[in-house]
Amino acid sequence: MRARTLGQVEKVTPTLSKSERIRQLAKEGVSTADIARTLGIRYQHAYKVLKDAGRTSIPKPKLSKPAKPILPKSILLASGFVVAAEWKLIDADTIVLSTALPKCEGVYAFSIDNVIQYVGVATMGLAKRIYFYAKPGISQRTSLRLNSVIRELLATGKSIEILYATPDHMEWNGLPVHGSAGLELGLIKTYSLPWNQRSSK
Repeated sequence: MRARTLGQVEKVTPTLSKSERIRQLAKEGVSTADIARTLGIRYQHAYKVLKDAGRTSIPKPKLSKPAKPILPKSILLASGFVVAAEWKLIDADTIVLSTALPKCEGVYAFSIDNVIQYVGVATMGLAKRIYFYAKPGISQRTSLRLNSVIRELLATGKSIEILYATPDHMEWNGLPVHGSAGLELGLIKTYSLPWNQRSSK
């Protein structure tokens, strides 16, 4: 039933008790705040009456965010990313790269079954950043978390590829824009990346 306008609210039968009028207005789709304002009563009074009656407000439809699409590896390859290496499991606690990565800064991605799982930026250089996933420090929470994920998946026989790209820096109205940082954030905001905690927001 559609919510009533304030003009319609004023036509509620005046012979009803105040509590009955509160419940009737709520039943007609009027919000608790509008009920209090129209009847000249405190919000808490209207709220208590509706709460005692098992109804405190008009249910509002939830606006769900559209689901983000997955990021196929093919999209990154077509845009200039290259497959650089794979993660390899040496023993239960040790992972290494199949090939060394370059020392330049850039954006990297982890791919499983041709779908990107994680995207990151290596401002300190790709080789150094990826090294911390293999040997994470005690305070590096993301590296520790992904090290565990990678080891567990490799133990099940999964193949995990590492891609990277080195986008150019740009300018916006004369101001510097970091190419790698901007690309990383753009991918995280646009696509569903299961290992990126920011991607779910």
